[in-house]
Amino acid sequence: MTAITPIDREKLLDIYKRTMKVARFDEKMRSLLMSGKLATIYYTMRGQELVTSAMMAALNQDDYLVTTYRGQHDQIAKGVPLDLLIAEIAGRATGTCKGKGGSMHITHPATGVMVTTGVVGSGLPIANGLALSSQNRKDGKVTVTCFGDGATNIGAFHEAMNMAQLYKLPVIFFCQNNRYGEHTAFADHTKVDSIVTRAAAYGMKGVKVDGNDAVAMYQVAKEAVDRARAGEGPTLIEAMCYRMMGHFFGADFSYMPPEHIEEMKAEDPLPKLNALMLEHQFPQDQLDAIVAGLEAELEAAVEFAFASAYPDADEIRKDVFEEEIAA
Repeated sequence: MTAITPIDREKLLDIYKRTMKVARFDEKMRSLLMSGKLATIYYTMRGQELVTSAMMAALNQDDYLVTTYRGQHDQIAKGVPLDLLIAEIAGRATGTCKGKGGSMHITHPATGVMVTTGVVGSGLPIANGLALSSQNRKDGKVTVTCFGDGATNIGAFHEAMNMAQLYKLPVIFFCQNNRYGEHTAFADHTKVDSIVTRAAAYGMKGVKVDGNDAVAMYQVAKEAVDRARAGEGPTLIEAMCYRMMGHFFGADFSYMPPEHIEEMKAEDPLPKLNALMLEHQFPQDQLDAIVAGLEAELEAAVEFAFASAYPDADEIRKDVFEEEIAA
């Protein structure tokens, strides 16, 4: 684990805002699902709100992100507008992909969210492609690819790591290790103690960090981003966190031992972040006002989404092949 050093107050506030936006979004989605107002597959990111917010706070808006079907926290922290995101999840034409992608396939290039993949681990080679493009064009952009511990045992992980280090690509492999691949504990599908040890096999820099520690997580992210932007190559980050709800919305914790559930509750990142903010002399009423503003933003986003039309039937034939644009 990395040592803790001071953090700029403005940056800490930025991380708090991103984290709480993710948290309130997740609560709103679960509320809509439980009330029957929304019917869709949904993978809650409860417990992983902070880990991604600290990572995305280290990026520029035009840096690239590739994430997975459990990626709404990554997308929100990167800056995807809530109204367009909710509209897409609700299958509306005003969504980021015209309502044709749903929660598992969000794309929003304006904020650098280039691909959300529905296949475990498939985003890593795609991220290499984006990073290689940036390297060739010398545009200074960094690509981050997010995945869980369950993705680290497929071929694409190893192939992408090898290629990235070989060409010193400006890419960051960001493993949010929430300790379970679907319903399988990390120790039951991987024999090494830490995923980060695999970086050594490729001569790559690897860092393991407490993803629920805002200061440590941001500093590790910032160092990796700076290295990539300076042409010093990729980094594998293993950020330890917890998935505080089931694999998908509606799943229970029957596969978890009781001691793990208690440990998970004790490490909840939201109260830990709130305590950190108070330690840095942010008054509670200021923090509460931020959350209230996010609630209003969410209500407006939901209203926009449900007032939007569904895509026309002829949209099924569009966005399949590249269309030639007349000069």
